[in-house]
Amino acid sequence: MTSPASSSVLCIGSVLWDVIGRTASHMRQGADVPGRISRLPGGVALNIAMTLARFGLRPVLLSAVGRDAEGDELVAACAAMGMDTTHLYRSDDLPTDRYMAVEGANGLIAAIADAHSLEAAGDKILRPLDNGALGSPEAPFTGTVALDGNLTQALLETIARSPSFARADLRVAPASPGKAARLLPLLPHPSSTLYVNLEEAGLLCQAEFADTETAAAGLLARGARRVLVTDGGRSASDADAQGCISREPPRVLVTRVTGAGDTFMAAHIAAERDGADRTTALERALQAAARYVSGETPL
Repeated sequence: MTSPASSSVLCIGSVLWDVIGRTASHMRQGADVPGRISRLPGGVALNIAMTLARFGLRPVLLSAVGRDAEGDELVAACAAMGMDTTHLYRSDDLPTDRYMAVEGANGLIAAIADAHSLEAAGDKILRPLDNGALGSPEAPFTGTVALDGNLTQALLETIARSPSFARADLRVAPASPGKAARLLPLLPHPSSTLYVNLEEAGLLCQAEFADTETAAAGLLARGARRVLVTDGGRSASDADAQGCISREPPRVLVTRVTGAGDTFMAAHIAAERDGADRTTALERALQAAARYVSGETPL
């Protein structure tokens, strides 16, 4: 379709409140240490949208948010950050989702994602892509779609087959290693690019990989069109049938980890939309993620 929407980036998936506890201490199971607890807008789709907005883009959110006080506050916060919240599915019966994590000096200790409302809403969040608001099966959306694995397996399978997504530039990320397998139906989609870390790549391939290059090769062998694989502070790779590019991320002091992968993905999308070649886009994404984990990028 020809509309302003076709030049937008749709962010489809979790839009919720992050409750994050951080401490400068190393932690083990059962530890009780001083630190800081914050509540911030979060969720994979929203984290991606926030970074896209920082790069001057206006992301469009497709998700489920409750018509409760927390939901009203979250929608207002998203709009204030420059996001289009017009097409959010607002439910009277479903509460606003939440994510809770604990981070120590030794990384992420534990996390729980309560995305039950998003899962319960199902394909209702996709109505704007079917009813003509953003696209339809006859005139599908032709812009970039950032899709996260908090959606149910059944809905991701529907998206993989749907004519409404047939012409979209699909950028796909699992919400967590535990949900990586949900993305299998999207691997062979002709316009999909998959963003995973080394652990998630191993789970998708049911194998263990020593580095991101071999992981990327394994995913391509599984039918993926294009993949970007990261491994924390070690080399990251961008691979498709034409070859593989690998780059080392900048060395920084890590002060936070939740949202780093989402920042990498969003920065990579923004770089490619700005016309950067693949090597430059990978380098820009790694730099953005490094600034984020170091705390240089504000929350």
